[in-house]
Amino acid sequence: MFDLFREIAQTLRHNKLRTALTGFAVAWGIFMLIILLGMSRGVFNSFSSFASAEQSRTLSIWGGWTGKAHHGYKEGRRIILENDDKPRIRHDNPHYVENVFATKEIDSAQVSTNRDYISNPVYGHYPEEIKRAKLNMLYGRFLNQRDLDETRKVIVIQRQNAKTLFGDETKAVGSRVQALGLSWLVIGVYDHDWESGSYVPFTTAMMLSGNDGKVSQLMVSLKNVENMDDGTEAEAGVRKSLSASHDFASDDTGAVHIWNRFNSYLSNMTALNILDIAVWIIGIFTLLSGIVGISNIMFVSVRERTHEIGIRRAIGAKPRSILIQIVTESVAITTIFGYIGIVLGTMVTALIAKITADADFLKDPTVNISIAIKVTVVLIIAGALAGLFPALKATKVKPVEALRDE
Repeated sequence: MFDLFREIAQTLRHNKLRTALTGFAVAWGIFMLIILLGMSRGVFNSFSSFASAEQSRTLSIWGGWTGKAHHGYKEGRRIILENDDKPRIRHDNPHYVENVFATKEIDSAQVSTNRDYISNPVYGHYPEEIKRAKLNMLYGRFLNQRDLDETRKVIVIQRQNAKTLFGDETKAVGSRVQALGLSWLVIGVYDHDWESGSYVPFTTAMMLSGNDGKVSQLMVSLKNVENMDDGTEAEAGVRKSLSASHDFASDDTGAVHIWNRFNSYLSNMTALNILDIAVWIIGIFTLLSGIVGISNIMFVSVRERTHEIGIRRAIGAKPRSILIQIVTESVAITTIFGYIGIVLGTMVTALIAKITADADFLKDPTVNISIAIKVTVVLIIAGALAGLFPALKATKVKPVEALRDE
């Protein structure tokens, strides 16, 4: 092992400028690969923070306007979703539909206290909304099934709104607010990156609208969906059920607007995987210039040590031992400069992560242990390939000719 390090040191000393320039190319290639992988990981983490496979198994549905004449109805007819659509969708699509929820939205409702007031939407929701919307409960609790069963006048408000209404968000839970002509008990305060509306039980919101049966949105939670074909089939089944309920053409995509969150998730994941592959390709090609330089250095090293190789061959050294030595030297040189690039790249990604800590588009763009292992494997393979051809040339040196070499 000591002899190997001595050989590597000798190679570096004899080709200082060339080794430095080539080493810089290797370090720069690995540095750029780490940076690109960190950025790719940051984008992936940002997407993952907003969506997951399980949470994305959902269809969000809004009413629209028909674009085709159907059964005597002219095009341009308004389709309003109804609470009675829920059992119909479940009944018609038992394989794909796990559950159906509805939302009743009351626009621009004024919520007030003796101190101040706010004008924000009030949503009638089910308890499952806390998971779907990823609401972070700071104080109190979210809606539960008992709130719905008893049609309670309880409300969950956003953090900043609680501060406006009560002066101190911690004092909101247990207090009362006035909204929609009624007194409401505040049972929770939540935080969210962009949502600021207030939440009340769905049954209570329906009661306030006179139980007309009309809803603002339907949310269908899916099951047994594994790929995009399953998601498309589930969406088509739900659309067909609604077309039968509201008497519009089943291929009229404008009658109801369906956001297939599951298919969108799969499409985004495919795009992110393509991005990851593209980053690796760009990084490896950037690294390639440095690898070629390492190979050239090893060719020079073999040429300078032809006499030494001839002596070793003459005293019985096998070609395999010479090949291993040259390849090992190449791997060692590549690894030394490569790890300089890894360290610098890791430091820069850590700095970027600190700068973008509050950014939504880039979450924790740092490299983890799995990426470090992958880059290490790339380094070892690249170093081996860089030294392979010079090593093969060294094994073909004939002892007699090598001993004559000056």
